[in-house]
Amino acid sequence: MSTARHFASPAEALGYALTLYQNGRPAECGAVCRAILAIKPDHHDASFLLGVAAFTLGQIEDAQHHLAVTIVLKPDLADASFNLALLLRRRGRLAEAAALQGRALRLVPGQTDAGPITTLGGMFRELGRIAAARAVLRRAVAQAPDDAEAWRESGHALRDGGAPGAAAVAYDRAYRLDPSRTESLGDRLHASLSQCDWSAYDALCREVLSVIDSGRGIALPLLTLLIDTSPAQQDRAARHFHSAVVKPAAIPQAAAAVPATAALGAPSGDGGRLTVAYLSADFHEHATAYLAAELFELHDRDRFRVVACSYGPDDSSPTRRRLEAAFDAFHDIRGCDAEQVRAMLVAEGVHILVDLKGYTRHVRFDLLARRLAPVQVAYLGYPGTMGGDAMDYVIGDRFVTPPEHKPHYRERLVIMPHSYQVNDRRRPLDAPAPDRAACGLPPDGFVFCAFNAPFKITPSLFGLWMRMLARVPGSVLWLQQPGRDGADNLRREAARRGVDPDRLVFAPHRPQAEHLARYRLADLFLDSFPYTGHTTVSDALWMGVPVVTRIGGTFASRVAAGLLNAAGLPETVTTSFDGYEALAAQLAGDPATLAAYRRRLEAARTTAPLFDSPRFTRHLERAYRTMWDRHAAGLPPASFTVPSL
Repeated sequence: MSTARHFASPAEALGYALTLYQNGRPAECGAVCRAILAIKPDHHDASFLLGVAAFTLGQIEDAQHHLAVTIVLKPDLADASFNLALLLRRRGRLAEAAALQGRALRLVPGQTDAGPITTLGGMFRELGRIAAARAVLRRAVAQAPDDAEAWRESGHALRDGGAPGAAAVAYDRAYRLDPSRTESLGDRLHASLSQCDWSAYDALCREVLSVIDSGRGIALPLLTLLIDTSPAQQDRAARHFHSAVVKPAAIPQAAAAVPATAALGAPSGDGGRLTVAYLSADFHEHATAYLAAELFELHDRDRFRVVACSYGPDDSSPTRRRLEAAFDAFHDIRGCDAEQVRAMLVAEGVHILVDLKGYTRHVRFDLLARRLAPVQVAYLGYPGTMGGDAMDYVIGDRFVTPPEHKPHYRERLVIMPHSYQVNDRRRPLDAPAPDRAACGLPPDGFVFCAFNAPFKITPSLFGLWMRMLARVPGSVLWLQQPGRDGADNLRREAARRGVDPDRLVFAPHRPQAEHLARYRLADLFLDSFPYTGHTTVSDALWMGVPVVTRIGGTFASRVAAGLLNAAGLPETVTTSFDGYEALAAQLAGDPATLAAYRRRLEAARTTAPLFDSPRFTRHLERAYRTMWDRHAAGLPPASFTVPSL
């Protein structure tokens, strides 16, 4: 029954196979299981153990096959369904995984372990079935009130369901139950910031910084951009996160696939056509799509072929339809695992893969964890380092990624001539301005606008804004709607600082054209810090609204300063909160200067580099060509500056 030894019965052989597996010898375990099945094809225990061993070895197709066969042979074997559900989840086949997980739980009605219940709740959440996720996770925490993972997953479902306050409570419980899971600490801070609850802000920031500096756990990379951190701290956090979270998300392969370069017919140095693929979950009504749509349309089709790899929702919006038309090929890769995506990229002949997502919401770590194309680039979605080896380059400029920041990036820096950020000249411009009263604004008085996301507001920044309202009689602060609890918290904070809460006006979400039209009612945009505005600042400048910002020491804290320079308005960049406050107060009392700035910005729509999308596209194409030429010459990636055309 085995090439290594003989057994008296299949049961004895199975026992030996199990011992091999438990001792870290899955390949030998699998060989014994195959020998058992050669004699007794319906041996469900051997089929199950072979599936588990194959999964451990990274033989994903074999694992899926044998686990599925086991379920046919032994439908009431819950462990087979649990394991196949786990495999399918990792392959991105969430609906099938959730169905199997639910089936397995029904097979064990007295399930006492909250883990499988929590897993099902997580699957429902990832599928967007938030109500179902919350119901399942309520059961999980009721059954195991001391289970940290159940509480953390409950926090995720509450967050995704628009209940950041309840999410913060759940994350706090998770962290107290298991302080080693320091990511719960970051989740709690982010949830609190999302509803502008700063009651524990200073203590939470200190704890997160301690996690980064001590290396004792995971600090969520996106969160490190929102608090006062240095480039070195952000780099340290990203490296640790990549090692602890991203790398393990890769499904190992037992045998090497055909190298991507082997199927490409690589262009020679004489200017052959390059195929560039853009990877994102945001090819729908989303800030990234609003910025980049025209880029995909403007690529020179004589020299470039562009492919989309979309793993986000199809919202059937005009933006989605526009994006689908903008690419030479548009692939919806929801439900495809990393190897399937890689095979598709090879079939498309992709030379350069550009990730537009980074460590932002709905990112697929399995795709970030491995090399899917010969050259890989991080761009636009995430303002910082990924902390891993998979990305060869990051697209920046002299503001956001100055040369002195090189030591804090695993990627090589590509310095664009004017701004790293692309813009869309088809951004809506002509929608009529709404009535002030319809927006909740008073009939007159100066309007300070701060439309950045509520989680970017810090207590010190809000205090500065309140001082601005005190210095400018009759003025109001126009903010993005942070939800009912968030609005109540901000009103309470205003009153505590001696400002009438009615001077805060909240702007609900509106379609892009309506939202942009609202900017016509704003007099001055007040930027956030340390995570400055990206799309929001470009929107304000496009609509002719001057922006006051502070430049910091990290990518995220320098974006707005770079945008203002590329728009031709460097005068409104400051280097401290004192300078920020003084400039904002000065401009609020100087309508002539503000009017001059508005005229300059209106002219900038047709003259400034920030909005010269065709020239930006040519610069980016030159960057792609430089990257590929180095690769084709057998040279390693290296930082470089793109010369201005």
